[in-house]
Amino acid sequence: MGQSQFVVAALYKFVSWPDFEQSRTGLLRVCIQNQVFGTLLLASEGINGTIAGPRDGIDQVLSYIRALPGFAKLDHKESLAETNPFLRMKVRLKKEIVTLGVPGISPTKQVGQYVAPEDWNELIAREDVVLIDTRNDYEVEIGTFKGAIDPQTTSFREFPDWLRAQTGLHNKPKLAMFCTGGIRCEKSTALALAEGFDEVYHLDGGILKYLETVPQADSLWEGECFVFDQRVSVDHAMQPGSYDLCHACRYPITEQDKMSKHYKPGVSCPRCVGTHSELQQKRFEERQKQMQLAKTRGSAHLGQQIEGAKT
Repeated sequence: MGQSQFVVAALYKFVSWPDFEQSRTGLLRVCIQNQVFGTLLLASEGINGTIAGPRDGIDQVLSYIRALPGFAKLDHKESLAETNPFLRMKVRLKKEIVTLGVPGISPTKQVGQYVAPEDWNELIAREDVVLIDTRNDYEVEIGTFKGAIDPQTTSFREFPDWLRAQTGLHNKPKLAMFCTGGIRCEKSTALALAEGFDEVYHLDGGILKYLETVPQADSLWEGECFVFDQRVSVDHAMQPGSYDLCHACRYPITEQDKMSKHYKPGVSCPRCVGTHSELQQKRFEERQKQMQLAKTRGSAHLGQQIEGAKT
């Protein structure tokens, strides 16, 4: 790995962690000491976040987390970046590490059956299986599995109401769910079991692990996969995809979108034009101006940081 490259590590783990608040200061300290930036969310149900830094620094932070009680088997996914996509380190205390908004639903109590990527095609090809994409509309729009149901949610908080409204789903005995990296499926399958579904499955490691594991010739994935980092999307080869990001609404945009009269870099796109107040637009314009000045100077601007995922 070249000196200019940074390791980006996405991680999560559900564990029962009643005294999670006590770990905040130590985690923040070890990240800063190792020049690691990003965001970590801590809750009584576990940890979730994305961090970036030098190879040695990331290794030190991951070792520190795995030494915490219950986190020895913490898994993570890595990618590389030429510049650090984060400018600050945040360790936040939360009620949930991924917000579903349903009290009592926790993968530490019950969760769906994990299905390895190499076994996923066989499962979802069965006629008695209902395949559900648990991600939000802007993610599904640019890619999904063939035949998957799109709940058309704008945030993960809407998923419980959508699931409860699908009374017809009980006519088929098996549900198979998937998401980007696996974390939302932990919550959605726990919810489905609580709602009375007997057989619930989810893709272990999410779409990203599937793309890494299953040869493209055998793949049932169609399109690209939205990711919550500077790449915006990845293709089946896990290379940066064809989408950019509207920094006003945080939705993916195409080169065709950029040719629209409604596209103004950092301020609006065809999807969000006219939806922001005059004050917001002025703020976006100033942010874009500062980003361009920083780019000209060859330095990073705070506004370039991807603050986090829409849930």
